[in-house]
Amino acid sequence: MIALLALALAAVIGAEWPRLGTRFGARFGVEARRRRDRARRKATLTVVKTETEEFAASVERDLAELPTIEESDRRKS
Repeated sequence: MIALLALALAAVIGAEWPRLGTRFGARFGVEARRRRDRARRKATLTVVKTETEEFAASVERDLAELPTIEESDRRKS
């Protein structure tokens, strides 16, 4: 009878192992450590503007400041 109880317990643990593994694996497993390490590395990242982006932004500002010719001014010329 103890052997049947042990087999039943082993069957239940075997059936529930994937669900138990995801609960404990999310906090203590190797994947959890990788996830925490990646989160730490991502937290220290900053966005760096390149010279190309700065140049494009300055060109857009310059173009926005240029005077425009209205439609009525074009007809007069």
